[in-house]
Amino acid sequence: MRVLVTGGAGFIGSNFIRYWLQNHPEDKIVNLDALTYAGHIESLKDVEENPSYAFTKGDITDPEVVSSAMEGVDIVVHYAAESHVDRSIVDPLQFVKTNVLGTAVLLNAALEKKVKRFHHISTDEVYGELGPNDPSFTENTSYSPRTPYSASKAGSDHLVRAYFETYGLPVTITNCANNYGPYHDPEKLIPRFITNLLQGQKVPLMGKGENIREWLHVEDHASAIDFVLQKGKIGQTYLIQGEEKTNLEITKMILKILGMDENMIEFVGHRLGHDFRYAINGEKLKELGWERKHNLEEDLPKVVEWYKQNEWWWKPLKEGRPNIDRSAQKSYG
Repeated sequence: MRVLVTGGAGFIGSNFIRYWLQNHPEDKIVNLDALTYAGHIESLKDVEENPSYAFTKGDITDPEVVSSAMEGVDIVVHYAAESHVDRSIVDPLQFVKTNVLGTAVLLNAALEKKVKRFHHISTDEVYGELGPNDPSFTENTSYSPRTPYSASKAGSDHLVRAYFETYGLPVTITNCANNYGPYHDPEKLIPRFITNLLQGQKVPLMGKGENIREWLHVEDHASAIDFVLQKGKIGQTYLIQGEEKTNLEITKMILKILGMDENMIEFVGHRLGHDFRYAINGEKLKELGWERKHNLEEDLPKVVEWYKQNEWWWKPLKEGRPNIDRSAQKSYG
């Protein structure tokens, strides 16, 4: 079987490729990635010589590139996306271009090439925010995106469903919680806080750290996608549940692992449109038989250790980057 992974040089995509090569060694993987600021080919250094793996540099908004990459493909797993909320506030049009137009180009090519499955990776953020006591999101929760990032992902979800309903393209969708694990770009919360502290810098925690997120180990995410591809029903959406924690709780866990105290926290203002809480009801997927194997208490220390041991990977990524989160805090007027 031939599998096209879009955005395979990103955090989640690269971990998925590694997972797939280990668990499906008989398959061929094609990685299509534009290698933007969030795509790091170094994340796949350990598999670049694998004869079952091939890399194509290209933009998913380019129909010719996409058509060529999709030649002979059986399954598309679509990870490629602009995903950093703060960046979407600063440059929303880039998010619309990649996440909406790029998905449309891929869907057109998948239809033309008659792929057997188009699996689309989405986010819990399309459902908006929850209050402290609101019930968790389900597959039937109405969409209510509140940032350019989540709105662009909502648009791509709707396009995927439209291609199923209109053309009969065999699709599935998963919406998941925040991921954590190795090769996570240091502009995101967990790796940023870990690497800041390793460099003796304070961590910028928005508000009082009261915002709540769910956290899913990237290997669990990969196994869930594999499970949906094997047992999921065509045309259906499945939510992948993580562990619910406040940002302050996550910060304290990292500080404890590194033997540091709360003096290393720098409280900063909230970004624009900062959703209070996300929470997922993952029963639909669990009823099919999938279970999460990782948990934060056991695995966050392993993630911290990975960043300790792999400065060669993350240090160059932090050098010279603009302070995106500060720009995202500015309001109109």
